[in-house]
Amino acid sequence: MQYFFWIAGTVLALAWLSRIVDAAIGMPHVADVSRPEWNRNPVRPGGNPKVSIIVPARNEEETVEAALLSLLKLDYDHYEVIAVNDRSTDRTGEILERMGQASQLREAALGSGNIATRTNMLRVVHHDELPPGWLGKTHAMWTAANDASGEWLLFTDADVIFKPDSLRRALSYAEAEHADHLVLFPQMIMKTPGEFMMIAFFQTMFMFGHRPWKVADPNTDDYMGVGAFNLVRRSVYEAVGTYEALRMEVLDDMKLGKVVKNAGFAQRNVFGGDLISIRWAKGAMGVVNNLTKNFFAVLSFQWPRTVLSAIALLFLNLLPFIGILLARGWERLPLAVALASILGVYIGISRRSGVPAYYFFVHPIGAVLFIYTLLRSMSLTLWHEGIVWRGTKYPLDELRKGMV
Repeated sequence: MQYFFWIAGTVLALAWLSRIVDAAIGMPHVADVSRPEWNRNPVRPGGNPKVSIIVPARNEEETVEAALLSLLKLDYDHYEVIAVNDRSTDRTGEILERMGQASQLREAALGSGNIATRTNMLRVVHHDELPPGWLGKTHAMWTAANDASGEWLLFTDADVIFKPDSLRRALSYAEAEHADHLVLFPQMIMKTPGEFMMIAFFQTMFMFGHRPWKVADPNTDDYMGVGAFNLVRRSVYEAVGTYEALRMEVLDDMKLGKVVKNAGFAQRNVFGGDLISIRWAKGAMGVVNNLTKNFFAVLSFQWPRTVLSAIALLFLNLLPFIGILLARGWERLPLAVALASILGVYIGISRRSGVPAYYFFVHPIGAVLFIYTLLRSMSLTLWHEGIVWRGTKYPLDELRKGMV
């Protein structure tokens, strides 16, 4: 134990310091489409490309109406919205049907040649059954994409709020950069201390495990995908096999980014301030519940890898805080460097997400809940021999076979 804190502290210091230096150098290269230079119109001199916005919804009665209303107010002049009611058991289908009928009446009153018609067009698709070998969400997006007529496809969620200029700005950037797939990071709406703590910790770990500034580099394996805003050229979507290639992927948003990048197409991710926003979960345990579905899938449904990851998270996130109290004298130096680096990450996050940097002090609590979520995800999936997601069970064997 004589050299334990020196060795462990040095490893931690190098791990955290190298990551924050890499991020400090790389993050400024990630564009922000909320900046004035991307407030462009039209996107394309010869006429704007049509965008099909696809919104899968299952039991989203609390959020779907506000989300769709925000989409119908976009200031882009050539798009359609296709909302899919995926076997909902609440009022989601009723809400979608009412909004779809209102859209049809508005279209008939304005006439097919009116710009307002094109910018307020909503079509609703109802699914009553799920075919074998599909997740509900991927099937909903696949069927909607098959029925879409846009040159670009935008996959989003039924709880995302769009500002009117969000699509126009994002597409302006995508066209200017000749991107084939564009990811726009959403602003997270947080209302409770538990949400701030858990989302700050999640973003810290996301930054530790991903390099958004490398996504545009075709010589790296870094890729990105976000369920709130995956904008992809239709030709590219079809070239990578459509959502049929991802039909049993729990992490469909990230894996769409993976197959696009692996196929050699141009991928970009951007910040956008509050151009799109989402309240991801209610309270700390809401975050835990949301992540429980995904975490075992992140680790390829392998329990040894999951256990090792839990141990690594314990070492990486708790030892700097515990070690600084137990070490003596100069043994504290590398641990202090690790802690200062973690604080630096929180300061960087606070500039983008609105999470106060002082949530650094509850980082260990977030780590414990995060590790609990990881082990809970593994345990529940193995116990049920699959994932139970929104009332539907997906067998573990099929999930493993369907992984990309």
